[in-house]
Amino acid sequence: MATDAAPPFFFESLTVLAATVASVPIARKLGLGSVVGYLAAGLVIGPYGFDFIRSAVEIRSVAELGVVLLLFVIGLELEPARLWRMKGDIFGLGTSQVLLCGVALVAAALLGGLSLEVALIAGFGLALSSTAFALQILQERGQLTTSYGQRAFGILLLQDMAIVPLLAMIPVLSPRGEEARGADIALELGITVAAVAGVVLVGRYLLTPLFSLLARARAREVMLAAALLVALGSGGIMHAVGLSMALGAFLAGVMLSESSFRHTLEADIEPFRSLLMGLFFISVGMSLDLPVVFAQWWVVLAGVAATMVLKGVLIWGLSRLFGSSNSDALRIAVTLPQGGEFAFVLFTAAAVAGIFGGDLLTLLIAVVVVSMLLTPVACLAHDMLARRLQRRGVVTGIIETFGDAMPTVLVVGFGRFGMMVSQMLTSEGVEVIALDNRPERVAYARKLGYRVYVGDATRPDVLEAAGAGRAVLVALCIENDKVMGQAIELIRARFPQAKLFCRATDRVHALELTRLGVDYHIRETFESSVHFGRAALAQLGIPSDRIAEIEEDVRLRDRERMELQMQGGPMAGADTLHRVTPRRGGDAGQAPSETPPEEQR
Repeated sequence: MATDAAPPFFFESLTVLAATVASVPIARKLGLGSVVGYLAAGLVIGPYGFDFIRSAVEIRSVAELGVVLLLFVIGLELEPARLWRMKGDIFGLGTSQVLLCGVALVAAALLGGLSLEVALIAGFGLALSSTAFALQILQERGQLTTSYGQRAFGILLLQDMAIVPLLAMIPVLSPRGEEARGADIALELGITVAAVAGVVLVGRYLLTPLFSLLARARAREVMLAAALLVALGSGGIMHAVGLSMALGAFLAGVMLSESSFRHTLEADIEPFRSLLMGLFFISVGMSLDLPVVFAQWWVVLAGVAATMVLKGVLIWGLSRLFGSSNSDALRIAVTLPQGGEFAFVLFTAAAVAGIFGGDLLTLLIAVVVVSMLLTPVACLAHDMLARRLQRRGVVTGIIETFGDAMPTVLVVGFGRFGMMVSQMLTSEGVEVIALDNRPERVAYARKLGYRVYVGDATRPDVLEAAGAGRAVLVALCIENDKVMGQAIELIRARFPQAKLFCRATDRVHALELTRLGVDYHIRETFESSVHFGRAALAQLGIPSDRIAEIEEDVRLRDRERMELQMQGGPMAGADTLHRVTPRRGGDAGQAPSETPPEEQR
């Protein structure tokens, strides 16, 4: 029986899916993370493994869209005001990292016998870290929202922007450099600034009305198509002017971060992002030229060692200089020592321009890929060493030390809410220890005499060191709903003796906490709103017994509505919101008092 030929890339797709299903669970079981699993899958099925798939370039061109969608989703979670607060990390720490690491690696390349032109491209290319690798590792570990995660993210953002001047260097350094004119470079920079401004303006003034219009159609697939169009379209605009596609998608995400659609868009895009990110890592694994690595292993090893050690040491030092604690600086250093995906672009462009040949290009790409492979291993080694030293009682800067922490209550999150909770507890003499991931907030609280430490609530070793294993109650006063969910899961699994009291940021979050079955939760504005309403009614001349009656009824209706919403969704019980509270007993049906407020008081 005759059969039609298989569709294009059918066999390749099956191979990639099978390799993913086989390798990623094993890597995660070993504690190496999914990134190593994807890389291993790429090595096995690629042209230098079993040769099931011969070209990594075609796959990577599609897979790079995963990096674009990743930055779009991160942008959705990062409001403009918060991004502005990160300007010191982006332009201060980020610029310092690129310049210092670049100069150090250029010097190392010159010592290795390379010419100045080649050393400049190689050194500054290797100074850029992998946005895809670093963010995936931080997201898997739930560390992207921590102080060190945000600082690492700021560095990566600046690196994404740094690719423009680095690419502009190539015509100048090329043997045909006389063809490059300063006016042309200035024009390119002007076009770049205009493109960024255009994306920001369109995102700010057009995207929210567009998504409001599409939402009325109640067609989820249209919203999804629009989200993909915005992410990829803004990335395409940046790519057209020589910038990173990921940077354009990130800017579009930031512009939508204050809209009411951000969570819907994030949920819709997530499956595409995850799949394409995995494909990207597989393509990187396929790019590792094993014959070259084995034939010139000492050159590759020297390049990898120089890149990771120099970058790690300098990033640690700069992070400390910019105010990070020793433990945070170490985590940033082990997250960002690798070469990045933009090195592929820069090195290939340099080879095309005649700055160096194909053999050196192959070696440099091997250095980048091997450094990527070793990054998850370095993170794992850091965590294992930190835990071992902590168990032995060695005082080390690798993780925060809390002395003999034996709290009755562990407060996680020390903003206005957490500080007031602590004040109530300490007023009774209760032993309280608090964690917060913002060093400046911790420094302020310590000046007030509170026992507060810099720490990440999603790390079991930090919670253990802070005394969670002996705490009777853990008060989660965190402002980030996602981080709170991760902390609840961790505390339930590792410290089941502790009661979980949680701050709910809003009604939807309160419903989620109810589903999770925490021991107690309260909406952060509920009680203050009720007291505000009492004061307003009193000012309007309503008698105090009637106000108490109204408050009791409002609280009862709120509880009933919460129960209805648990079953029927956010809009359930909406009809109870505007009901007038009936008067009790003989007061039923009486009109409100007409006595002036001054006489009633």
